Amino acid sequence: MFAAVLAGLRLRRRGPGRPRSRPDRLRGDKAYSSAANRAYLRRRGIKATLAQPDDQRAHRRRRGQAGGRPPAFDKAQYRRRSAAERCVNKWKQFRAVATRYDKRDYIFNGTLSVTAIVIWLRDTVQEPSETA
Repeated sequence: MFAAVLAGLRLRRRGPGRPRSRPDRLRGDKAYSSAANRAYLRRRGIKATLAQPDDQRAHRRRRGQAGGRPPAFDKAQYRRRSAAERCVNKWKQFRAVATRYDKRDYIFNGTLSVTAIVIWLRDTVQEPSETA
């Protein structure tokens, strides 16, 4: 699953040099927590923050000692994934972002920027308190 996605990944370096093709960490939800995905990430040396579904957890417990130990899970990193996902969901409330009508990349990036500014302005407006 991750092989196709990570194959096209290119992370620019701050200085000169070729772009990196391996991220430091991958954050995902329960849908990506299969043993095959975890093994692929482990082979590539990528830290994974993937929540484990209840059925996988129960299966491992049923197997007892043969089930192995549970995979490492960092709650703070998982909260960061959740924050990023909520941000993307706010972007998708805008039709131009959700449907991507813009054909050119630079125009779509401009649409994202304007949307981010609108979201920021809406979220920073404080409601007047009723006690004042």
